[in-house]
Amino acid sequence: MQPGIHPAYGPVVFRDRAADYAFLTRSTINSDKTIEWEDGNTYPVIDVEISDRSHPFYTGTARVLDTAGRVERFERRYGKRESR
Repeated sequence: MQPGIHPAYGPVVFRDRAADYAFLTRSTINSDKTIEWEDGNTYPVIDVEISDRSHPFYTGTARVLDTAGRVERFERRYGKRESR
């Protein structure tokens, strides 16, 4: 790697406030806000709106649309399309 052209890569805490969940990882992103982590060290913190702990798909609260029911309801309301 060429020196001086790559961003600094270091530990960062990502925090999901909706789920009250945070995890420590490494990233090139930086922040002015800091947080004291469980190990006693201070790390930059990035607040995210959604993570795997609060996303409906991963938490099992996602809604499934009934597309077959919609088609049947449309055909009842407007009639079936004639074949050509």
